[in-house]
Amino acid sequence: MMTDVPSAPPPKAAAPRRLRRRSEFLRAAASGLSRQAGSFKLQMAIREDDPAGAPRFGVTVTKKVAGAVGRNRIRRRLKEALRASGALAACPGRDYVIVARKPALTAPFAELTTQLAEGLARLSRVSVASRPKNPRNRPLAP
Repeated sequence: MMTDVPSAPPPKAAAPRRLRRRSEFLRAAASGLSRQAGSFKLQMAIREDDPAGAPRFGVTVTKKVAGAVGRNRIRRRLKEALRASGALAACPGRDYVIVARKPALTAPFAELTTQLAEGLARLSRVSVASRPKNPRNRPLAP
């Protein structure tokens, strides 16, 4: 006799590594490498301490965007979009910061995932050596 045994859900993709310190977020902002997507802005910094390590990600949402409930919802949506897309276009040894904008709250989830994948792909094509130096982007003092 066959019994109906519910099958286990498919395994979830591993969550990407996270940025945890404020200094890591500031370094990504000061590097000058960024691309605007529809619902957010992507910033990138290259890590000299671990050039072959897994890429790390951080999400930030300012108070100007929404109240506490809206900010948390945006953060959850962007983190899930990042996990769902698998961060396939992210390069090793880089830190990425996602700065949310107001449309991230109401944009369809599929659109967020597409924008994230396209933004990461555009940033991965940027050659750091070929970009001009901007004297206003000074490194932060330790």
